[in-house]
Amino acid sequence: MTTNEPEGRDALSTPPNDAETATPPDSRPDSLAGALGQGLAAAAKRSGLGAVADGQSPSGAALLAAMGGIRGLAETILPGLVFLVVYTFTMNVPLALGASVAIAVVFTVLRVIGRTPVTQAVAGLLGVGASAILALLTGKGSDNFIIGLITNGAYGLAILISLLVGWPLIGLAVGYLMGDGVAWRRDRAKYRALQLVTLCWLALFVTRLAVEVPLYLANNVSGLAIAKLLMGVPLYAPLVLVTWLVVRSVYNLKPASSGS
Repeated sequence: MTTNEPEGRDALSTPPNDAETATPPDSRPDSLAGALGQGLAAAAKRSGLGAVADGQSPSGAALLAAMGGIRGLAETILPGLVFLVVYTFTMNVPLALGASVAIAVVFTVLRVIGRTPVTQAVAGLLGVGASAILALLTGKGSDNFIIGLITNGAYGLAILISLLVGWPLIGLAVGYLMGDGVAWRRDRAKYRALQLVTLCWLALFVTRLAVEVPLYLANNVSGLAIAKLLMGVPLYAPLVLVTWLVVRSVYNLKPASSGS
């Protein structure tokens, strides 16, 4: 019947067989996999990967939109950049933290005044504010980055577990984003491609931790600020593009402008 049965079972290299993936509970929307997949698909759509399902080409403009546009990039980058500049010139942690929080507040107020969606700005403000409060309470400038380290660790652990159990998170997100649920697990080519992309995302979080944790332990505040800037959007954006291209390839999608 099927030729997809692997000779050796390795969750990180071979897809499960049909008997394991065709059970109705895994494909029902109310199942754990279904609920998780739908939530991940919604997050993927907000991140810009939804443009794949809409048939858009992975252009520079679309990638910029996936990053939240010019304003979204500014809201992501400027608080950290301001912290780095102020701290470098003054070596004053409270002043640098205050300047960083002030920038985040300005962005949030501008969105409220302009009646534009405030979710990203508010999330950024809460993150910057919580990190600043923690650093002020402990008196260590490096603690301004500990929430980010914990977040990267949590994402990395979740992705690693998903790979070990044979349900790569990027696959779940893409499956529901593309409307085929968990059917991708029965297709060897799709499974391996989505597994590889998930490994790339794991590598992103592991790399960040590998660079930033030693800097944190050394209380190197300037180094942490630089690493966070360089390993943020500059790594995230290319990975979104790679994911985009892989998904378009395995689903044989054509750009909307191609006429078919």
